Amino acid sequence: MRYIVIGAGAVGGTIGARLFQGGHDVLLIARGAHYEALRTGGLRLITPHSTETLPIPAADGPVAPREDDVLVLATKSQDTIAALDPWPRHLPVVCAQNGVENERTVLRRFAQVYGMCVWLPALHLEPGTVAAYGHPHSGMFHLGRYPQGVDDRARQMTADLTKSGLVTVTTPDVMRWKYGKLLGNLGNAVEALCERAPGFEALHERARAEGTAVLEEAGILYSSPQEEREARGRKVDLLPVEGLSRGGSSWQSLARGSGTIEADYLNGEIVLLGREYGIPTPVNEVLQQEAGRFARERLPPGSMPVERLTALIDERSAAVSR
Repeated sequence: MRYIVIGAGAVGGTIGARLFQGGHDVLLIARGAHYEALRTGGLRLITPHSTETLPIPAADGPVAPREDDVLVLATKSQDTIAALDPWPRHLPVVCAQNGVENERTVLRRFAQVYGMCVWLPALHLEPGTVAAYGHPHSGMFHLGRYPQGVDDRARQMTADLTKSGLVTVTTPDVMRWKYGKLLGNLGNAVEALCERAPGFEALHERARAEGTAVLEEAGILYSSPQEEREARGRKVDLLPVEGLSRGGSSWQSLARGSGTIEADYLNGEIVLLGREYGIPTPVNEVLQQEAGRFARERLPPGSMPVERLTALIDERSAAVSR
């Protein structure tokens, strides 16, 4: 099985690196300066215990397909369609992404789709370099067919990832885990806007409570924080990497000045469901709007005071309750 990792950033780069170290056939797909760095110098993987440069093959677009190819999609959700559009539609696709919309989007175009719930703390800010903070394992995944089920390919991928040091569980209800992860990811926008300043946790909890109420009304099943903690156990703890800052995926989007952010598919998912079921979602509306504005205006992460964001949310909450 050849793993073609589309989007070799923090998550994709770490997955590709660990699979390559485990002896598997890997091809990294990247663009621009990151691709040039991978092509000429390999992938530099930094972990709490070592720094290693890996000569993983790389390309900047589609290659001649093989019968054993699997596409591992690790782009941000807003890039899903563009990233997959050039690839042959008969290939299986694993959505190693946050949010819950990617699998449905991909299933419109590809018949074999797998969901992957990703817990993998990593950073990608410099071309050719990925830092993975997880210890003793870099990450943990729940993996299954979309919309549900398990097949032989899922079992083989689980075995390959596990062999490569990534804790992986095959599960028939992968989307339940992804909806649980979505609730946790509602705080990504808060971290991107305010970093982890005092008051961060209170805003995250407000966003999560609002999201939980919407999922309950919609009858959507989701994993609980306790289940997630028990699943991870001590398998993926965070250790600092000397000399490197650490921020989540949305924080990194602002830090890179990419011009886009994933909030439409995280906080925006709750806003969408709230509108469908007639439930106000003022907290997530403000987070979606402000994160989008910061990305478009290329404002630096952490440059909004918590007090200002709280005031915007309170103002919007008061308006919808009238």
